[in-house]
Amino acid sequence: MTNSQLIDKTISFVKNTLRGAEGGHDWFHIHRVFANATKIAKGENVDDLIVALGALLHDIADAKFHDGDETVGPRVAKTFLDSQKVDQEITEHVVKIIEHISYKNSLEKNGISAFNSKELRVVQDADRLDAIGAIGIARAFNYGGFKNRELYNPEIKPNLHMSKEEYKKAATPTINHFYEKLLLLKDKMNTETGKLLAEQRHQFMLDYLEQFYSEWNP
Repeated sequence: MTNSQLIDKTISFVKNTLRGAEGGHDWFHIHRVFANATKIAKGENVDDLIVALGALLHDIADAKFHDGDETVGPRVAKTFLDSQKVDQEITEHVVKIIEHISYKNSLEKNGISAFNSKELRVVQDADRLDAIGAIGIARAFNYGGFKNRELYNPEIKPNLHMSKEEYKKAATPTINHFYEKLLLLKDKMNTETGKLLAEQRHQFMLDYLEQFYSEWNP
């Protein structure tokens, strides 16, 4: 099987698996991350197949929709890749990308991941880009609505020093999420392309917040 055929089969698998998923973590999110990862990879010396598979499978079973179980996604991805008889070294690399891509892992210990690779850095940047800017704002409020969270509550201040466990359990208003994660992502980008693409999206969020507060307190 060629790499192109494997990618096509992976796309079909992801589309089918994520049918009916929450709007911020559905196939269209995967497609955007895949497209951004492909774009970023052009400026990096990486294995394009690992980047593609990592991007396509990174949210195949997000822990937040599986009772916080962080083993589901890697396990589903491995089962699929094994069924396609993908080289074991490639499968293991993709699984590690899925295990270490999440922002919440940066809140653990000293924030240094136990695993790192150029491919992980590319896919991570692509995923983080989709969490900021206009799409990022839409995804944040969509998920907040999905969880029945307040838009904003001036009496509930953002927690800027959360541990990984606190982050996983947080149920604060969506506006707080900007300060607890989204506005921090620009400075956490790994690649030069990622950093460049993040600048405009970051500024868009700042402009949005300024408009939001002006409408909240007319």
